[in-house]
Amino acid sequence: MMSTSFLPNAEDLNVVIPSQANSQTVPLREPLKHLLIGSSKAVISTIRYLQVIGYADVGDWSQLLPTGNTGEFMSILSRNIVVQ
Repeated sequence: MMSTSFLPNAEDLNVVIPSQANSQTVPLREPLKHLLIGSSKAVISTIRYLQVIGYADVGDWSQLLPTGNTGEFMSILSRNIVVQ
């Protein structure tokens, strides 16, 4: 039976990973998807509220899409956020 060590070797300690080197100077952006599911009234109301508080414009959301359940719809918002 072979044992595997997950500790770094001495020669691996000097390796610079590009994303780590740049993370101090350039903030990393990561995609984030929001999904609202509910009645059309609830979804539209929430989208409007998120615009009122300045989170996302109404036009940033997808059109209402039926989920397959009676009276239930969804809307999707995709954004890139800064990850710290």
